[in-house]
Amino acid sequence: MSPLVAILLLFAGLSEAAGRLLPVVARLSGVSRIRVIGLMLAGAVVDGAVFALWPLSAWTVAELLLSTAPSEEAALVWTPALAAPLLLAAVLAFPLLGPLLHVVLMVGVGSGLATALATAAGLGWWDAAGCVALAGFGLGVAVEGVRRLVVRLNRPRAPEPLT
Repeated sequence: MSPLVAILLLFAGLSEAAGRLLPVVARLSGVSRIRVIGLMLAGAVVDGAVFALWPLSAWTVAELLLSTAPSEEAALVWTPALAAPLLLAAVLAFPLLGPLLHVVLMVGVGSGLATALATAAGLGWWDAAGCVALAGFGLGVAVEGVRRLVVRLNRPRAPEPLT
């Protein structure tokens, strides 16, 4: 992965984290800026890692479908052109502003990955799209689990009553 792609994926992760975290923080009172910045940076790393794993996961699913293993040289990787649309995630990830637009963006990016996977692995486009969708769904479920765990761990606990 080139440094430019890594930076694009990290910024896409930051924008995704900001789009998901800032509406929640706006409803809370008394949240420190340091905690918000820490959560955003942690979210950026997690979301950036999920974005980085998407082509690798799709490639792995495609290898399960193929009777002969494709060469490792042809493996699906992010390119700047494929990763750049993910930077729009900040605007589109706001829960009340545009969840449908966010889904459309992910479908568009997934379509680009499916085209690249079909070319690299020698699959049909629909088979490649299924591999990309399955990988994206699996990664989405995993990251949503991490988000729920973080929220659960960061929930303030009520003090126990003294009796």
